Amino acid sequence: MSATETTGQPVPVDLGTLLTSRIRDVPDYPRAGVVFKDITPLLADAAAMTALVEALAALAVRHQVDKVVGLEARGFILAAPVAVRADVGFVPVRKAGKLPGECLSQAYALEYGTAEIEVQRDAFLPGERVLVIDDVLATGGTAEASVELVRRAGAEVAALAVLMELAFLQGRTRLETVLAGAPLEALVTV
Repeated sequence: MSATETTGQPVPVDLGTLLTSRIRDVPDYPRAGVVFKDITPLLADAAAMTALVEALAALAVRHQVDKVVGLEARGFILAAPVAVRADVGFVPVRKAGKLPGECLSQAYALEYGTAEIEVQRDAFLPGERVLVIDDVLATGGTAEASVELVRRAGAEVAALAVLMELAFLQGRTRLETVLAGAPLEALVTV
């Protein structure tokens, strides 16, 4: 549903406003005290999803990347269409045990537990430039692990992009060293 003037023409809407208006807070999910950022309403809105993909694809082009990495699971949903739009390859970073073949793995701490992610060892050519995409930057654990994993696989992290940054959890601060000068691009910050 897009805003329209009385003429029926679309009214320009600020990207941040559009995106945040389509993100729903779900209290106490997946456990008590956590407010989950549900992007399902955004995904269901063609105009919002198109605007999101276009904004992320513009980052891929600006950073001159060879591949886009999507982090399981919601990062896949965002990164795959971005890769298509930017005319580059897509590489999934998945939970341990979900990818076939030889994989590299990286353990990390979540804001409410621990996990391990993997990427296929041959996912990148040496020196390829990569845009890492995820939906939400919280404490930075998943992002940090993914950056380390991409580098271990032989690629260069050109930038890390997220739909939403939860600034109060200070994930950006955690990532300053690991990003080593690669920019962190957040479309929305709360």
